[in-house]
Amino acid sequence: MRIAEIVSTIVVALSVCLSSPVVAQPKANKLLGAKRSASNQTPQSHGFYSNGCVAGAQQLAQTGPTWQAMRLSRNRNWGHPDMIAYLKRVSAKVAKLSDWKGLYIGDISQPRGGPMTSGHASHQLGLDADIWMYPPKRLNLSRNERESLSSISVRSKNQRSVSNNWRASHMEVMKIAASDPAVDRIFVTAPAKIWMCNRAKGNKDWLQKIRPFWGHHYHFHVRLKCPKGSSNCKTQTPTVSQLSKGGTGCDETLNWWVTDALKPAKPTGKKPVKRRHPRDFTMADLPQQCSGVLTSR
Repeated sequence: MRIAEIVSTIVVALSVCLSSPVVAQPKANKLLGAKRSASNQTPQSHGFYSNGCVAGAQQLAQTGPTWQAMRLSRNRNWGHPDMIAYLKRVSAKVAKLSDWKGLYIGDISQPRGGPMTSGHASHQLGLDADIWMYPPKRLNLSRNERESLSSISVRSKNQRSVSNNWRASHMEVMKIAASDPAVDRIFVTAPAKIWMCNRAKGNKDWLQKIRPFWGHHYHFHVRLKCPKGSSNCKTQTPTVSQLSKGGTGCDETLNWWVTDALKPAKPTGKKPVKRRHPRDFTMADLPQQCSGVLTSR
């Protein structure tokens, strides 16, 4: 083939490639979110809390002796067996040691984890669970009631203190939840953390696991450590207060959340760095084991 013909062939090939539309890869949340049941695999959490999936997940029963799963239409009452066991034993302790009848459980994870079709960036490993701030008055809610009932906010409108909905029993419940050795950390609105730091008595080691974070005033968010046998699970880096011996996170920096953090941000002239939300992830963005979780029967 002469040089002119070779050049012509290359030009044609390039023009075809450039004119062909780029086929968008399906979003991981649509693929994993479409699965209505867990994968038929050994239970394992793969990846990180905001980038991963869960194999062999277990479904939390809609109703138990000391809990009820809420918003059943979302089909997010699935988790690693360690999480399901945790919710059962902690709700039993709450019913025994506090004046709550048990717990209303919000989102845990999708049947196979991964990025959710809406909402959370985390909850991907079956190791996160939202527990409502609403003290259960009864544990025989109908399916419709679980869709229409709303939780309560324990944060004031100005975000600087707890609201009138906050009770000492909230601290009792969170202490029970945080004292379990399987827990890595619990996210809650900063005013609640401050209230507990100022009023907790006796051993305060459990407060080390209570972490202030935006939102989290209608529920508190429990995150478990990576389970044994999940070699591909990445544990979250400990915070300074967790690394510090005897640290509770009740130091002067805690007030930042209800003071300087609430002030309007000063313009810097720099464009904010845009980070991809997990809802935009494709399967290629997730750990490679998640492809097997997706295709497992």
